[in-house]
Order: sequence, then C-alpha cells, then structure tokens
Amino acid sequence: MKSFTIMLNTINDVKDFVNIVSKYDFDVDLISGRYAIDAKSIMGIFSLDLSKPITVNAHTDGDDALLDELKKFVTE
Repeated sequence: MKSFTIMLNTINDVKDFVNIVSKYDFDVDLISGRYAIDAKSIMGIFSLDLSKPITVNAHTDGDDALLDELKKFVTE
C-alpha cells in the first residue's frame, strides 16, 4: 500500500482528482480524521473537511504512475 498526503482546494481539484483515480483498477481510500471514504466518490470527498490535508491510501504495490499523476495535489 502506498500512502501520501494531498490538498484539494477547489471544486475543479476534486473533479480532476476523481477522474485520475477512477482510471486505476485498485482501491484508493481517503482518510481524514476518523473518516475513510472511497477516493473515486465525488460525494464522499465533499463530505470531508477539505480545508485540512487528506491522507491517500492506494492499495497497490505497483508502479508510481498514480503518484506521478497526482503530483500537483501532494503536500510535503
């Protein structure tokens, strides 16, 4: 499993993020506090507090293509 932190600041960021993760066959979860939601769900993402960083858990050990595509959302 790969884990990293992102910020989604605008509605377009959320839309772009969902479009990217939806291309992958493996599960991707977003963790915010005690909530875990499916990263492929726009409605789920809008239920989170988007003013805070969100942890992404990608359930894959494969290549880093997902991380490369999401680079613009990743925080340090």
